[in-house]
Amino acid sequence: MTSRIAIITGGASGIGRAIATALVLRGDTVTVADLDKEGADAVAGRLSEHGAAEAAALDVTDPEAVAALYRSVRERHGRLDLVFNNAGIAVGGRTDELTLDHWNRTLDVNLRGVIHGVHAAYPILLEQGHGHILNTASLAGLVPAPLMLPYTTTKHAVVGMSLALRAEAAPNGVRVSAICPGFVDTPLLDNANPGLPATEAGTHARAAALKVQRKLYTPQALARDVLRGIEKNQALIVAPASARAAWRGVRLSPEGAVRVAGRGIGRLNP
Repeated sequence: MTSRIAIITGGASGIGRAIATALVLRGDTVTVADLDKEGADAVAGRLSEHGAAEAAALDVTDPEAVAALYRSVRERHGRLDLVFNNAGIAVGGRTDELTLDHWNRTLDVNLRGVIHGVHAAYPILLEQGHGHILNTASLAGLVPAPLMLPYTTTKHAVVGMSLALRAEAAPNGVRVSAICPGFVDTPLLDNANPGLPATEAGTHARAAALKVQRKLYTPQALARDVLRGIEKNQALIVAPASARAAWRGVRLSPEGAVRVAGRGIGRLNP
């Protein structure tokens, strides 16, 4: 397999770190980009012992910074093969207790951050005539997910954007996929509503996740699913199996899925 040039935002921890690790171990060259520069340096340093990895400080809410990094990677390596617009935050709470700050911060990072990545990467991949954009969404972008409406809204938008761009990009040799995991055992579950007013649901996000999905999926398992999804050029990479079952349920009966989600709200309360 030919080595690929990849960028991963939010690569210092969780899903991003696991994907970066899997790519380096198979021989790819990876730029680990993150707002947490020290974390990105640490991950890239460890990965450099096994292959080619570098770190970059990046705030995905800054479109100029995103565009500059993507251009720099392409110029230094001659191409850009895999773009993971993965950076995101977790926001939870009853809708009546959420402030506009909760909504705006989630939109800035989870949606505009992905838009900035797509806007920066797509022209590069078009010019090359190849490449793959992978946008991290969530199972919450495929099913009704109450008590986290800002998050759910952005993830539905990322799924819709990815599928529409996939249709537009395919004739030009560019692939697009959305990654839609269920609950994954990452630091996001312990850091909901970062820098925002606390909520009951946000404070107990990990406990609530375990009530919905008895065993959290590991980032390493998801990374393996993602690599398989890349090779198969899947439009939506949905994992684990319980997430795929929930997705099928929504497609079979949207109203039934809403009723199930509504009944589950009581279970989610700590």
